Amino acid sequence: MSIEIQIINIINDKLKNPIYTTMKLLNLKNILSKSNFTKKDGVAVHMVLLHFVYMLVMNKKISTFGKQSNDSLKKDVYYRLLSNSSYNWRSLLTLSVAKILSKLHKIQDAKAIKVLILDDTIEGKVGKNVEGSCDKLWSNKEKRTIRGINVVSLNYSDGFSNFMLDFSIAMNKYARVTIENFTNKVDQRTNAHKRRVETMKGKSHIAIDMVKRAVKSGIYADYLLVDSWYSKPVFIKEMNELGLKVISRIANNNKIWNFMGKEKTLEAIYNKHKKIKTEKSGNYGKKIKFTYFSVTVEHKNAGLLKIVFIKTKEKLIPIVSTDLEINDEEIIETYKRRWDIEQGYKELRQHFGFGQEENRIYEALIARITLSFFTYNIVSYINRISNEPQTIGGLFKDLECELHTLAIAMQTFIIILDEIAKIEDIVKRNEDLVSIIAVLQDVTQKMLGFRCES
Repeated sequence: MSIEIQIINIINDKLKNPIYTTMKLLNLKNILSKSNFTKKDGVAVHMVLLHFVYMLVMNKKISTFGKQSNDSLKKDVYYRLLSNSSYNWRSLLTLSVAKILSKLHKIQDAKAIKVLILDDTIEGKVGKNVEGSCDKLWSNKEKRTIRGINVVSLNYSDGFSNFMLDFSIAMNKYARVTIENFTNKVDQRTNAHKRRVETMKGKSHIAIDMVKRAVKSGIYADYLLVDSWYSKPVFIKEMNELGLKVISRIANNNKIWNFMGKEKTLEAIYNKHKKIKTEKSGNYGKKIKFTYFSVTVEHKNAGLLKIVFIKTKEKLIPIVSTDLEINDEEIIETYKRRWDIEQGYKELRQHFGFGQEENRIYEALIARITLSFFTYNIVSYINRISNEPQTIGGLFKDLECELHTLAIAMQTFIIILDEIAKIEDIVKRNEDLVSIIAVLQDVTQKMLGFRCES
């Protein structure tokens, strides 16, 4: 066994770097190979990716991260990874999260309800020429229209951990830069071109394709949760054909929802049955109280549906389920878990650089969002298998501190060894000490994201 391998084994055993260990457990090299991440020469692509994960965890930009050592990777190495049009970033995210979920399957509660959550979010972008950005996007966060990117995403939750499965950027007629005028000229056969084309499909088609990919990849969930914007008859019909049960809020809109039977509108169905149904009481948090009852109806395209009418002091909220077997309370409680993706967005913004991308080029923007989601999944997995799980924010700060501490400790250790190597008697007894120091420097760079200097 070579000195380098022995040193790597010792460091792995003693330092316990959870990020490096997790990425190795996922067999990242194999995933990258399947996702067309290939390099003929230079720094191995999995090492560049590892550096990006460290950047996000340590909250550092490329320029700041590069200044940690004169031997750190050059900026161009990182930027080339972001702009490569052949890399399949979607495959990287899908294959890695599928591997994570296969690992979690062993410790998951078999009775726990697993859900897919579909949603979109608007992230502001002030630059006039950010590719993928649009004007006149409604931001629920700011309660006004803004310039930004509309990110449609699919989340997985088992009630304990959340993972980002997939995403796409949706563009509208107010795009700042049309896809024909994107900076990089790419071959129509590339992954980059395919992701450009999908931006103009419309959110509904993007969402349906996203769910289909998740099902095809073998990711299982008991229910798909969506809000009223996506929950339209055609969408539910598509999900029925996939064999995926849906629980969603639906819009009280007669043009969208027109049911079979005498009472065709949601309002008419509610008004008829509130007179003959026994209403139950419930509450959401401490302040919101409501009453509810359910009715089974049929729609020409969506099929048989169970609607739970929730009446608060101010409004009527219809929640629909394509699973007719579960009771009203289960429908309500399961739909509440749609909040998990909102919590995921919040954590991504606070700790993983989501929405803070400074990339103007579309391919680089896709890469940076993928890296944020990928790192989020890695940290979520580490937190889940921890003996003492904590909030993502708490674990994030611990990992950031841990990486800094490991780096400083290794630097100091190598400086000490380097000084010891200068002692004449030591050098005479062990001529390999200098080469061991060189190997330590190289291994530290691989495992901690930079090359320690003596």
